Amino acid sequence: MAEKSHFRPALARMMPYAPGEQPPPGKYIKLNTNENPYPPPPAVVEAIREAAGGPLNRYPDPMATAFRIAAAEQLNLPGPEWVLAGNGSDEILTLLVRGFVGEGQSLRLPYPSYILYRTLAEIQGAEWEQVAFADDWSLPEMFGQSDDKLRLVLLPNPNSPSGTVVSPERVAHFADQLDCPLIVDEAYADFAEQNCLDLVQQNERVMVTRTLSKSYGLAGVRFGFLVAQPQVIAELAKIKDSYNCDGLAIAAATAAMGCGDWLEDIKGKMAATRARMTERLSSLGFCVVPSQANFVWCQHPNGKHHQLYEFLKNNQILVRYMEFPEWGQGLRISVGTDQQIDACLMLIERYLA
Repeated sequence: MAEKSHFRPALARMMPYAPGEQPPPGKYIKLNTNENPYPPPPAVVEAIREAAGGPLNRYPDPMATAFRIAAAEQLNLPGPEWVLAGNGSDEILTLLVRGFVGEGQSLRLPYPSYILYRTLAEIQGAEWEQVAFADDWSLPEMFGQSDDKLRLVLLPNPNSPSGTVVSPERVAHFADQLDCPLIVDEAYADFAEQNCLDLVQQNERVMVTRTLSKSYGLAGVRFGFLVAQPQVIAELAKIKDSYNCDGLAIAAATAAMGCGDWLEDIKGKMAATRARMTERLSSLGFCVVPSQANFVWCQHPNGKHHQLYEFLKNNQILVRYMEFPEWGQGLRISVGTDQQIDACLMLIERYLA
């Protein structure tokens, strides 16, 4: 007789989220997890150094007050009570699902997009439903339709893997139709031409998540945050871990909010590299979706995406091979430095020759 499992049935049924592949020992060019290829601002490194010399035997500020003040000022929010800090934006997403979606209820996400949303629903014992993007990466009207079980709608914007954006006007339209919260996951918004921060003040049900992992080059620090109306922040704060952000991360994130000039410089560099990637991949026969993120999604008519992924990996370059049922397969390639991208493109050209 098989030993009885003491885990909840929801956990037994679920498939765990698989993070991006980490390179084995050796010198690899890592273009598979959308990290910033450039080091973080010097002011952030100095802030971490100073914090490391402080009272590490004491607990950190449970609400990351210094960061919330700095973020509210940087983002032109009414005050710090509009911000909730988290251990990466993934923790913020976990809190949102935990706070709004119960067992037997449902959340909605576009397809294809960030599959962690499905995992978070399954942890709750909740259901999830997908609404497919159209061929032009727009969302149909049904994305904003309410139903009795729907408790949360999640929209990565820019989307992954496509790098495409749903306009703030379209997001506002969906939010007006829904009678549940609409979460705009803006992990890549610093690389885009528009964002949805203004909608938060216009509609209590619109909330925006952000991360410092991408544009600020702080993936190793793990810091993200939520922008929502104060009454929403106050409720969600009840269910977060007591000290969910460590002192070094708070110091780093607070310093990063003062590095606007550095951020603009990095965004310019990466936009130029992204444009060059798009042009070169297109000339090699790839269909490349115009991206507003720090990666590009590309598909080749020969369909040999997994073989190309393996070829690049064997030559110590990691990209992300992705396959979506009823949608197809392709490669998501992060924007690296010019030298890294030149090496990747050279190998792709060699493979296709």
